[in-house]
Amino acid sequence: MIRLLLIRHGVTDWNEQKRIQGHTDVPLIDTSKRLWGRRRLPPEYQPATWVSSPLRRARETAECLGAVALRVDERLTEMNWGEWEGRQLADLRVELGEEMHENEARGLDFRPAGGESPREVRDRIADWLAACLAIDETLAVVTHKGVIRAALSLATGWDMRDKFSQRLDWDCAHCFHLEAGPTLRMGRLNVSLEGEDA
Repeated sequence: MIRLLLIRHGVTDWNEQKRIQGHTDVPLIDTSKRLWGRRRLPPEYQPATWVSSPLRRARETAECLGAVALRVDERLTEMNWGEWEGRQLADLRVELGEEMHENEARGLDFRPAGGESPREVRDRIADWLAACLAIDETLAVVTHKGVIRAALSLATGWDMRDKFSQRLDWDCAHCFHLEAGPTLRMGRLNVSLEGEDA
């Protein structure tokens, strides 16, 4: 069994402005770098092999957490939001009305204009997980909300038509167990990353 500790990146300007980032390469804000620089993996998840999305916000978060020999994998990139990147969901809901409501109700098959569906994100994550079976160690993975949601879908069968049954704290890590198949199981959610001096 391989333990995967999935961590969402820290805060960017676009997060603060509630703008959709997707593949847009936005860096962390300075206050977020300082905050994540005080966080660490809990002792029970060390040592770990560090893996990250190639996007700057994820790589910077991993570096703040003390990642060494960081591996980067394109399959961990956030969902592609196409023409909607840089926009706010609230504005899109007003602008597109019932069309947007119907699109969001599709769950895994929701698709932004010119973008990628959550099901497609889940498929590329499944491909990455199959490759991870060759690594017999704990993986600390810094990635994105859409990728972690895709992992939850793989582990639980959640179709994303409704909210997930448990609240996820995006300042924490989320542990999954990977077994041959590959089969992903949900482990412990909301694992604190607060270090002793935080």
